[in-house]
Amino acid sequence: MLDFQLIKSVIKPRQTDSHKGTYGRVLLIGGLYPYGGAIIMSALACVNSGAGLVTVATDSANIAALHSHLPEAMAFDMADSDLLTENLAKADVVLIGPGLSENSRAQATFDFVLDHLETSCRLIIDGSALNLLAKRKESLHLTNQLVLTPHQKEWERLSGLSMSEQTDAASQVALCHFPKETILVAKSQATKVLTKDRSAAIEAGGPYQATGGMGDTLCGMIAGFLAQFGQTDAFDVVLIASWLHSAIADHLAKDAYVVLPTQISQEIPRWMKSLSQGKLID
Repeated sequence: MLDFQLIKSVIKPRQTDSHKGTYGRVLLIGGLYPYGGAIIMSALACVNSGAGLVTVATDSANIAALHSHLPEAMAFDMADSDLLTENLAKADVVLIGPGLSENSRAQATFDFVLDHLETSCRLIIDGSALNLLAKRKESLHLTNQLVLTPHQKEWERLSGLSMSEQTDAASQVALCHFPKETILVAKSQATKVLTKDRSAAIEAGGPYQATGGMGDTLCGMIAGFLAQFGQTDAFDVVLIASWLHSAIADHLAKDAYVVLPTQISQEIPRWMKSLSQGKLID
């Protein structure tokens, strides 16, 4: 388990004098047909992690399904460039990639987001957007703080490192080719969080998490944590969000052969309440 003092330094009790704007605005982008469920799972995790205002840009055909699961989130058709521009300007955190696909529409949306992103906004890139990023990495001129959440094959495409070459040291050297302070969540059976000069292992999780949507839930949690705990060191925030995702799965796996991503999302508020009070759920 991670240092409990570190956990408490990130997951703090909520302020009495606060409102939804206090806890950040998040824009999630993805869920093109037939991958609509991915962005829904990300949004569920983001809202349950405590983000104040969550908006989803997705396929218009996916909005009804999203709202049936999560009426707390706002949503619009990602093809609406005016609304996309408006929401990019408002967002504290943008997550792009869950269920985005890699077709021409996805590529156009990805390029539009990179070209219109506010410099103060944190950008999380996940899923198929990581492959789109790999195609234009050499022309990447962002100054935003990036969080990359690849599995090993996606990191291979981004870094040029084969799976057998993906040591901490080699990955940290590869991170030097990305914007300053980029955070890598290197997903595997032994997930690690790295920057070019820091690294930490997630000592939690197991094979019961090997099911579709697990990564979508993780990146949604990271987005929610960065939105509301943004004044804390970003590396620590990403690390604690990643740890909590697997710690909840460990707990659920005591009674389950497979842990579903949506089950993790349901448990997030209860765990965050307990941890904010300095207690760990048994």
